[in-house]
Amino acid sequence: MAKQCASAAFFVLCAFIFCSMGASFTEKTASLDEEELTVPLGLPPIPWPEDNPYSAKKAELGRLLYFDKRLSSDGTVACATCHSIPDGFSDHDKVSTGIFGRQGTRHSPTVINSAYQKKLFWDGRASSLEEQAKGPIGNPKEMTSLEDIQEAHRQCCERINSIAGYRLLFKEAFGTEDCSIDMIAKAIATFERTVLSGNSPYDRYKAGDLNAMTEEQIAGYKTFKRVGCAICHAEPLFTDGRFANIGIGMDQPNPDLGRYNVTKNPRDWGSFKTPPLRDVEHTAPYMHDGSHATLEEVVEYYDRGGIPNKNLYPIMRKPLGMTDQEKQELVSFLKALNGEGWQHFREPETFPQ
Repeated sequence: MAKQCASAAFFVLCAFIFCSMGASFTEKTASLDEEELTVPLGLPPIPWPEDNPYSAKKAELGRLLYFDKRLSSDGTVACATCHSIPDGFSDHDKVSTGIFGRQGTRHSPTVINSAYQKKLFWDGRASSLEEQAKGPIGNPKEMTSLEDIQEAHRQCCERINSIAGYRLLFKEAFGTEDCSIDMIAKAIATFERTVLSGNSPYDRYKAGDLNAMTEEQIAGYKTFKRVGCAICHAEPLFTDGRFANIGIGMDQPNPDLGRYNVTKNPRDWGSFKTPPLRDVEHTAPYMHDGSHATLEEVVEYYDRGGIPNKNLYPIMRKPLGMTDQEKQELVSFLKALNGEGWQHFREPETFPQ
């Protein structure tokens, strides 16, 4: 009898442990299935910050905020104003226009694949997408009429908090109705990390489909590596995330000094971040000042060497000497970097009220 009781107790204990483990595993799996995003072919996993992990509700809140002009002081400018879907999440103008028609000094970089960038803005002054998202909201040339950044952020939160629909969405995403500038930035950054580009002809070619790129594009890929483009535009993201002076604007009386204005390091004089090249066909014009209208112009610029100045990147100092055919092939290859993962986004038809 004692043995039977002991056996029964052991069975109950095992069943309890098994059910507990099973329940835990099921909950974790369900959570992952609900919250994980699948990245397109060719891209690494999205590096979600520990203090801002992905959630679908947060991403949707961020999408609404990204397109909502009420984040700006006068209700005329949204993040999407300068980073629009039709323009490859960039801007078709050389430099962007903020509230009251105020113009900036630089072309808007694309949001596509910004999840993987460790430094944001052309000069790298933001170290995260969250920090970057706060910038325009407090910039008098972009989304605020105020010179005081903290007051601009406070008033932005006040406007959003006054909207009952947003209070409900912040409650669902963050657990509290009252938003802060950090919460706004986290929501926008979460959405932006889902704007991706992969599964391009290049990616399929690298994965083993030798027919994914045309012969012209394959030749252009070889030229891309041979002439040194791949040194800075490193695969698979086609940027090394670093900064270089390639001479753009250095022939102007008062050139934009780029990264130097942030670090004051002489090595950064006139340097700007290497832009990623995925879907580059859709993000014209090019360079930090929008001075090149087409990819053909960009290739010509590199081929003849950069504008001479005291800090010109060494690889730019010698003309590449490409033939017309090689230039054409190179442009064709750049178009083979057009991918998938961002075209499905749409501007909201309605916003929280």
